[in-house]
Amino acid sequence: MTLQYPESPRMEQVDVYRDAGGRERPVADPYRWLEDPDSPPTRAWVAAQNEVTGAFLAGLPAREAYRERLTALWDFPKDGVPWRRGDRYFRTSNPGLLNQPLLQVADAPMGPWRELLDPNTLSADGTVALMGASVSEDGARLAYGTQSGGSDWLTWRVRDVGTGEDAPDQIEWSKFSGAAWLPDGSGFYYGAYDPPAQGDALTGTNRGQRLLLHRLGTGQEADEVILARPDEPDWGFGADVTHDGRYLIIHVWLGSSPHNLLWVREVGAQGPFTELVGDFRAGFTVVGNDGPTLFVRTDEGAPLGKLIAWNVETGERRDVIPEGRDALEHVAVVPDGLLALTLRDASHRLTLHARSGEVRREVGLPTLGSVTELNTRPEDPEVYFGFTSFLFPLTPYRLSLPDGTPEPLAEPAVAFEADAFEVRQEFTQSPDGTRVPMFLVHRRGLERDGANPTLLYGYGGFGISLTPGFSPSRLAWLERGGVYVQANLRGGGEYGEAWHQAGTRERKENVFDDFIACAEHLIETGVTSPAHLGIQGGSNGGLLVGACMTRRPELFGAVVPQVGVLDMLRYHLFTIGWAWATDYGRADDPAMFDLLWSYSPLHTLREGTAYPPTLITTGDHDDRVVPAHSFKFAAALQHAQGGEAPVLIRIQTRAGHGAGKPTALVIEEAADVWAFLEWALGERASHG
Repeated sequence: MTLQYPESPRMEQVDVYRDAGGRERPVADPYRWLEDPDSPPTRAWVAAQNEVTGAFLAGLPAREAYRERLTALWDFPKDGVPWRRGDRYFRTSNPGLLNQPLLQVADAPMGPWRELLDPNTLSADGTVALMGASVSEDGARLAYGTQSGGSDWLTWRVRDVGTGEDAPDQIEWSKFSGAAWLPDGSGFYYGAYDPPAQGDALTGTNRGQRLLLHRLGTGQEADEVILARPDEPDWGFGADVTHDGRYLIIHVWLGSSPHNLLWVREVGAQGPFTELVGDFRAGFTVVGNDGPTLFVRTDEGAPLGKLIAWNVETGERRDVIPEGRDALEHVAVVPDGLLALTLRDASHRLTLHARSGEVRREVGLPTLGSVTELNTRPEDPEVYFGFTSFLFPLTPYRLSLPDGTPEPLAEPAVAFEADAFEVRQEFTQSPDGTRVPMFLVHRRGLERDGANPTLLYGYGGFGISLTPGFSPSRLAWLERGGVYVQANLRGGGEYGEAWHQAGTRERKENVFDDFIACAEHLIETGVTSPAHLGIQGGSNGGLLVGACMTRRPELFGAVVPQVGVLDMLRYHLFTIGWAWATDYGRADDPAMFDLLWSYSPLHTLREGTAYPPTLITTGDHDDRVVPAHSFKFAAALQHAQGGEAPVLIRIQTRAGHGAGKPTALVIEEAADVWAFLEWALGERASHG
């Protein structure tokens, strides 16, 4: 199938880098002009590409069937996990197909629930989303952050919970921040940047975050600067106030590194913070306190994680929950105890401990799966958490401590026969002998004849764990005979910090090796064959599938890189991209140039190579992974393609990196992706 692609002019642009030996390395960048998302040539190119892609997708026979089925699958009540502040309970809820979930409030955990905030009223097209919600300790006021068009920029407002009315307070240019209330509810801490220069809001770098205190009833210009470090512009500040209102805890972050500084001082105090951790040697997260004793989860000397007690007055430290066989992901403080959430082979366990650390019991979970939230109060024996798995919709639970069993607060009714499908976990070996797990989801009794359309999904970065989770989107693929596989690769957090570090910087190629090993396992065990095997990943996962496609184009029948990091030589020059250097390294570091250049998807395309059918997706207002990555990669791949397979790019307008995307747009994109994959891995694979 030969398509007529829009013209993508190649400019004479060459950048000169230096490698580890000090040699100059010229690198052409002919599509540099596509880095300006708002220029008339780029806008015309986007419109022309969307026209070609839209026409192709409209001709796919399964597209409308997917759209209809996905709409039906999404149309069920989705209640979030409650949390308590004061005498009130809060949750999100979507009765079915609303573009954005509602924020609700009640006087009891079972309701009745009443509407507190409807984000759907904030824009006509559903592209303004609620991305932050923090309630004061007495439950009287809500600070809520909204994003528009998929941008990471947040606008904070304040609502009276009792009346539902907004105060005049409004905070702009906040990013990568929550809102931490003062104990008396008179104000909150938040992180913000200086307003960007004209035209820089989408692509300009984000540096110099400040921590500010906003007092209710005052303008933003009067907000007190609590922390600013112009001498360290790459530092960011996360603020928390301990449950008893005594301490302000500061987690100082540097890029995407899991290592942080830890500072503390009493709320309302002036002067310097006590620097409990003064260098970026490990990760430290305060999960609660008992007077001057902080409970801190850390991986210092314990790659799988442990919990320590740290007295801020005496400096005394002691282990409470020592490092065990599983990765310690989170700990919550509960009455007379601690709830520990751990990962074993990429699924969760929940264990109750005494405050001294000894295990009291394991809390039974419904099946192999994931705990999505764990909402607790140190004085409240009622715990609320969410649980989900591949065939198990997200369900909120209540757990009464110390001896209760989890009770569902809702029973989501999805129009899907889950019993007809099964989940398996299998393991393979990477070339260096590392054991790599993957989950397979498919119809019961799957025939391993090598002809099953199969989608392999992965991420492998930034310590993020891929655990079992429910997606209405994937159900439609499964119903039509598809197999879904989720790989747990190095670079993630499934086996702790050592597993993460094994997929970073000079070890990044381990991630690609792991993913390819999973693909080869699926072929060797008869699940599928190269023509029937597709790969998909988003963001860092877009880098993953782009790198694997350019490395082994013959191994895959379709590729879907979504909002991918695809230009590894220039990623650090836009918005928050510089922060990813802790995982990737940077091309302006001669020690890293050769490695980045060797796997950068944009730079490893080879003219005349037959690449598999490819559908690239991005948002025109993605200010995390800027759309230039996808634009340039699409133009270069269309130019390089030596085979007949289509190279398409789907560019969503008024959309960003993915968070907060309206339900209607999510369904529309999912229908396009699944129809493309069914065509590529089914009809095309079978008939050539």
